[in-house]
Amino acid sequence: MDAGPATATEENLRKQQNEPIAVVGVAALYPAARGATDYWRLLTEGDQEAGKRPARTEAASEPEKQGLGDVEIDVARFGIPPAQAASMARMQLLMVEAARQCLSDAGYAQRPLPSERTDVVTGTCFGLDRQYANAARVESSRYARSLEQVLSAVGEAGAAVGTAAAEEFRTAAMKCFGASPHDRIGEMASTIPARVAAAFRLRGRTLALESADATSYLGIAHAMDSLRAGVSDTVLVLAGQCREGRLPPYALAAKGVLRDQTAGADPSVSAALGEGVGALLLKRLSSASQDGDRVYAKLLDCTLGHDTRRGVFRYPASADRYRQAAAESWRRVGRYHAGAQYLEFTGNDPRLAAESCAGARDDAAPPVAVGSVKDRLGHTFANIGMAAVSKVALALHHRRIPPLRRGAWGEDSGPPGPRFRAPLDTEEWRQPPEGAPRRAVVSGASLTGALCHLIMEEHRETAEPAAAAVAAPPPAAAVAAPPPARSRWRVNAAEPIAVVGFGGRFADTADAGAFWDATLSGRDRIRPVPETLLERDLYHSPSALSVNRSYAEYGAPMTVPESPPAGLHIPPARFAELDAAQRVGLAVAAELFDRPGLSTETLTGAGLVAVGSNLGLSRERRLNTELSMDLFEELVRSLDTLAGWSPHERELLLKSLRELNGGAPQLESPGALDGCLASGIAALVANEFGIAAVPVAVEAACASSMAAVDLAVNRLRTRSVDYALAGGVELPCNARDMVLCSALGLLSHEKITPFDESADGFSPGDGCALFLLKRYGDAREDGDPIHGLLRGVGASNDAKSLIAPDAAGQARAMEQAFTQVDYGPEAVDYLESHGTGTRVGDQVEAAAIRQVYARPGRKPLEIGSGKSLFGHTFAAAGAGGLLRALLAMRSKTLPANANLHSVPPALELERIPARIATRPGAWHTDTGRPRRAGVSSFGTGGINYHLLLEEYIDSHGL
Repeated sequence: MDAGPATATEENLRKQQNEPIAVVGVAALYPAARGATDYWRLLTEGDQEAGKRPARTEAASEPEKQGLGDVEIDVARFGIPPAQAASMARMQLLMVEAARQCLSDAGYAQRPLPSERTDVVTGTCFGLDRQYANAARVESSRYARSLEQVLSAVGEAGAAVGTAAAEEFRTAAMKCFGASPHDRIGEMASTIPARVAAAFRLRGRTLALESADATSYLGIAHAMDSLRAGVSDTVLVLAGQCREGRLPPYALAAKGVLRDQTAGADPSVSAALGEGVGALLLKRLSSASQDGDRVYAKLLDCTLGHDTRRGVFRYPASADRYRQAAAESWRRVGRYHAGAQYLEFTGNDPRLAAESCAGARDDAAPPVAVGSVKDRLGHTFANIGMAAVSKVALALHHRRIPPLRRGAWGEDSGPPGPRFRAPLDTEEWRQPPEGAPRRAVVSGASLTGALCHLIMEEHRETAEPAAAAVAAPPPAAAVAAPPPARSRWRVNAAEPIAVVGFGGRFADTADAGAFWDATLSGRDRIRPVPETLLERDLYHSPSALSVNRSYAEYGAPMTVPESPPAGLHIPPARFAELDAAQRVGLAVAAELFDRPGLSTETLTGAGLVAVGSNLGLSRERRLNTELSMDLFEELVRSLDTLAGWSPHERELLLKSLRELNGGAPQLESPGALDGCLASGIAALVANEFGIAAVPVAVEAACASSMAAVDLAVNRLRTRSVDYALAGGVELPCNARDMVLCSALGLLSHEKITPFDESADGFSPGDGCALFLLKRYGDAREDGDPIHGLLRGVGASNDAKSLIAPDAAGQARAMEQAFTQVDYGPEAVDYLESHGTGTRVGDQVEAAAIRQVYARPGRKPLEIGSGKSLFGHTFAAAGAGGLLRALLAMRSKTLPANANLHSVPPALELERIPARIATRPGAWHTDTGRPRRAGVSSFGTGGINYHLLLEEYIDSHGL
């Protein structure tokens, strides 16, 4: 096998992979700014009294107290059905409006975008309002039972009152928190980019990210990778933060990141949690020039680093890490002697941010102007990087430097040293000496340990296309001690990615070996979910659809580790604060690193840990509900059933309920927040195993783990990282997920049966699989064990329905994957399908397979679905499919499928031709040709991913 024909010379590829990215559209929704023009006005307001005011004056902090609740959005304008509108997270509406503003600002209200290759990437952090509301509504059933129990304890009369009060409470709770069959779709973070894609008919990649307060930077970096790798032509990046629950400000205050806005804390201690939604429309500079776009500014590089420290999550504290990131960033753009005239910082320590400029400055150069958008907005967390980059893009465009309000560096302190200055008023951004372009650095950091160095430059309309003018990167010796890094420009963009490590844990299987043994057995692991996960009297009703009960009770749950993996010294109190998904992720990572031939010590250079996940962990939702018990108590006080009770009697009742249900959660620990972050799964793996890899959580509905793998592959191919750990984890065998999925009729009444005549929905399953990835050449050079090769990843969005699957959209993802390889669909032996187990879903997937894989005279395509054995593992589904295909390839055995009795004629598998095996069999292939497999993963919201996997044969001479 060969790596595929080169599409360009190394020099051209280097230029493409270093081509500046153009900012062609900006949107800004903030309490005091409702558009890019408003935002620029807000940023350039002077602070004439800066020298007379104390830090964090009322004028400076007032916007932090406000929000975006008064933004009015016409849902009909975006084609949103009324039945879905009530179940939508508020952030969906705000981001759809921000997308409209951004596209309009870029001039695409009057002209079409290349929709087939336009991606939508969104970033949020913490739960969305509908996630919190749905969790509280589901939990209200338990509270109603407690109410009935307490009232029944006062005698026979109390029992009658208790039954009536409990029923009235349930009705009141449904009205208070809302209830709709569409709640599952409306609450998902990945529904936000899917909604944007549907509203504007954008059919590229669609995913949501979270990396604490580095979220925006990860979104921008991913967009730059996709553009430079050539898998996308345009990317719409959105990032938003709203105050949507009780937990986030409380937990952030406990960690010391933000002040508790409800506690009356000294405002000089730290900023409040601000609200904001922003967007950028990005293109390669050559594309923007060809399309006649107005360019605000150019993004030259976005280098991400990580300050690895075990224990409670903390901001980076290593000045060396900041200097290394800066040195690598300047080296990558080929301007290692250049400097910036402006520094925008969003991290927690401006003096560390100053290291981003220190190494690249001439001592004789004028002082660098500094700024921080926090002085106007507070800390908008997931949005803060977006706010900063938008600010600098506008400043470069207007050639003006905004002022910095006094106190932004801290109490009674000034800029970090004599080489920096804080402008008090808006000033002209003067041309640097010798006609050099105006440049700026944006420095960011995350409480999970990530740091960012982003270089921006002004765009001159008369300049030559920058892609052709980029200087060659200097030798490593020319920069100040960069991290160990490999040659960045050796191979073409379709270089295979090697799987050098893997691990997995699913129902009744403690590791990947047991997973494969279970697969070979052909016996499913699906059974009635234990009472501890689904209390039948509260949440199960097999007779009919309900928004508060599940008609299904079957699933494939796993046992969650009760202690850390051997070798990890995590104190019991800290381990108890972790979410179950985080514990499982640690266990699977430990399995991966325990494999022969692997060691974390060999993982040098820049890294990434990307984990597909539900961006609202169970622990976060539970703690937020516990902090909101006063809402339940208000409902009790208002019950007509208790109209004859005195206020004193009602308070005694509430006291009894508190004693029965426990008090408010104790969140004073600095580590309490850690177990609530979806990106905490990745951060724990990076920090506890001691690898300098930036953590990020990825959600693309049921395709989340495949989106995480795609993100990792693009970061590797653009030489942004040297290794990546990617996969997914989710534990949907719980009352909340089963109730919400049941309300939409998605669950099987018994067991999932993909591609069978009896298919009537899916069964939830718990699962996790992780993969260690490197570029093929690097894996060979390092002597790593190579278990398989990732050859291509395609992705698309249907841009039609958020619920119904679309064969054309799925086929586009498959076809895109094949554009990255040197063989066609007829060379693929096995397809690990999405296999959702719904009649419509199976028929649509079969139609997509026929459209792409059907070839005259081909050998029958073997099709399978691991969901038939382990259920639908949601965010982990794609990773489970990849693990199954990888193990099948390594053992040269085609896997078995469970519970297949009669394949519906409507699937028309004979037209491919294809077959589905019910027992394992030998995987034969032509002499000298590697085994090849496709892996499909499709998600709600029209999100489609398809991956091509190839057997590694040591003698094939890649």
